[in-house]
Amino acid sequence: MRRFALTVGSLVAAGTLAFAVPGSAVAANGVLVVNDTAYEDPSGCYDSDRWPLRVGNYTDEVALVFTGPDCTGELIELVAPGEETISEFGASVYVD
Repeated sequence: MRRFALTVGSLVAAGTLAFAVPGSAVAANGVLVVNDTAYEDPSGCYDSDRWPLRVGNYTDEVALVFTGPDCTGELIELVAPGEETISEFGASVYVD
């Protein structure tokens, strides 16, 4: 019984902490370039209707490349800060 109470207490504490910590209100620092369009201090999802998808990540966050619009579909590539990529199947990019 003690083990059960400890487990439940730990789960409740973790859940409370997850909801108590506010999300980041600050965008990534730097510039994200998606098919020749530059976004300064980007935050969120950026769609493109041109292929191949060209991404230049000059921010301090990792950019995520998805196969669908609005950052849906499969996550197919991670673009580290300072890197560039050309993605034949990419349709949108997310950076936080």
